[in-house]
Amino acid sequence: MVQDISFAEIKVGDKASMSKTVTEYDVYAFAGVTGDFNPVHIDEEFAKTTMFKGRIAHGILSAGFISAVLGTALPGKNAIYLGQELQFKAPVKIGDTVTATVEVLEKIERRNHLILRTTVTNQAGVLVTDGKATVMKK
Repeated sequence: MVQDISFAEIKVGDKASMSKTVTEYDVYAFAGVTGDFNPVHIDEEFAKTTMFKGRIAHGILSAGFISAVLGTALPGKNAIYLGQELQFKAPVKIGDTVTATVEVLEKIERRNHLILRTTVTNQAGVLVTDGKATVMKK
């Protein structure tokens, strides 16, 4: 369900999260939608020869989970995603359960903008994606 929180109700320090187990289907579907068929994502034999020793999910797939939190939880309905800085810190393997979390760092009242820290961690608590988003709340 999509949350409908007003800009006035949002406070610095507010957080929201969602978790998802990354599946084979997710990786293949993402490759199909984006056209990114890099063999590190779809070819197990090739991926075994890389530093990852097996297939990994697309980094931007994990970033997509951040978008899901922003659009459905915080700030939720009528959020306009304006920008995102990202760093990919660790690989996400198929079968990993990742948790995307957003935290309000700053409110810019005159523009109805929010600055949020955005993170994705795996089931072991390892930070896999770190960043900062700018969102407008209509």
